[in-house]
Amino acid sequence: VIITSALIEDKLLLIGSYKRTEEQPPEQFKIEIPKIPAYFTGTGDLTTALLLGWSNKYPDNLEKAAELAVSSLQALLRRTVEDYKRAGFDPASSSLEIRLIQSQDEIRNPRVTCNAMKYK
Repeated sequence: VIITSALIEDKLLLIGSYKRTEEQPPEQFKIEIPKIPAYFTGTGDLTTALLLGWSNKYPDNLEKAAELAVSSLQALLRRTVEDYKRAGFDPASSSLEIRLIQSQDEIRNPRVTCNAMKYK
């Protein structure tokens, strides 16, 4: 189970919970995500797609899949904001169309910038 977009102060929180086997207790983790001061369209669908893609590649490591998905999305959103600023637009003033095609490298090979932390 993954819960995204819980807003805590100036950060978004992704929370994950899973069981490796029926015999083991559930494990939980969280990822704190810096909030980018802009509004984007399509981030929910993209988050789901990235989580599914990385979960397929790492089926036994939900934390890693979530870290890669979040890091990909953060890089893409930062690129989107920078592109709008360079074009003379205020990213906080309207809904931004994400730069999906321009961010292919960040999607395929993200640099992990948001790490999962286990709940104890």
